[in-house]
Amino acid sequence: MPLIQSTKRLVKHAAIRAGLEAVALSGAAALFPEAGGRGVIFTLHHVRPEGAVSEFSPNALLSVTPQFLGEAIDAALDCGLVPVHLHDLPALLSDPADERNFVAFTLDDGYRNNAEHAAPVFRARDVPYTIFINPGFVERTRTMWWETAAELTRRAPSFRFDFGDGAGAVVSTSPGQKYAAFDRLAAFVASADEDEAVARIDDVARDHGIDPIGIVDRLVMDEADLQDLARDPLVHFGAHTVTHVNLRRVPPERLLREIRESTTTVERYVGQRPRSFSYPYGWRGAVGEREVQAAADAGFPAAVTTQPGVLSAAAAARPTALPRVSLNGHFQKRRYVKALISGIPFRLM
Repeated sequence: MPLIQSTKRLVKHAAIRAGLEAVALSGAAALFPEAGGRGVIFTLHHVRPEGAVSEFSPNALLSVTPQFLGEAIDAALDCGLVPVHLHDLPALLSDPADERNFVAFTLDDGYRNNAEHAAPVFRARDVPYTIFINPGFVERTRTMWWETAAELTRRAPSFRFDFGDGAGAVVSTSPGQKYAAFDRLAAFVASADEDEAVARIDDVARDHGIDPIGIVDRLVMDEADLQDLARDPLVHFGAHTVTHVNLRRVPPERLLREIRESTTTVERYVGQRPRSFSYPYGWRGAVGEREVQAAADAGFPAAVTTQPGVLSAAAAARPTALPRVSLNGHFQKRRYVKALISGIPFRLM
């Protein structure tokens, strides 16, 4: 099974890469300019130098280099896109007199490397950006299960874990076994009660000498860091819930609390009320009509999913369900960014 999963992962990456190469080298963007719509919103997480990602890294897709971020910005400018703040997009798209196409850059979770490595790249090009903040991470009351699970499967050759039918052994010796173990933990988080799943991963990690809160402390900005970065006139801080929970799987009262408390807390941190919201995970299983309406009711001009696609004039009619395109760590080439901006890959999906 680990070998099958590893093969599937390699085949998937190869297929995506081949598709991006085909679009980039075919000149299709010039033949079908309407496919690019009105522009794109990009998603990022980690921005850190090459070599900062370990050889075994199931979260490598979430990490790009500062050099690639600069290339992505330059690619967007080459394509004639106008950089704007995310929260300004709905009004701009709704203006019938404005025929420009736009790009907005967003970063989820508030990693320290956003301030250290991403902010200087945006500053050098005078490009605005939005960082989405989770107070649970900032205040070290919530752990990042995907980072904890990566550390656990990286360091432990085996461990015992209760997936719901009693504790059993999970082998994570070879690279294939490590990826399989990580995927199994991720699937458990997605199917079980998320709070309980995160707690179980944290407990097993501690049994193996791993400090889940220490990981958050090492990776994520604290309140003082956010206040320092807030002096940058190009940055805006958006809300991203308190605990980074799948909102579609929580009851209505928690949905509202996660949105409301994250909004007021981020405002307390940086002295400015968030004007945009990012749904944790962001895929269809994490964002439905209830969540889209809740973000609208909370007064956000814009809210973003991670469902891929370019912007269209119709997006202004659903500004709290905007698509985003991931700048994926597995595909860090400038021509791939231009292929994504063309919108053609999303027509082939």
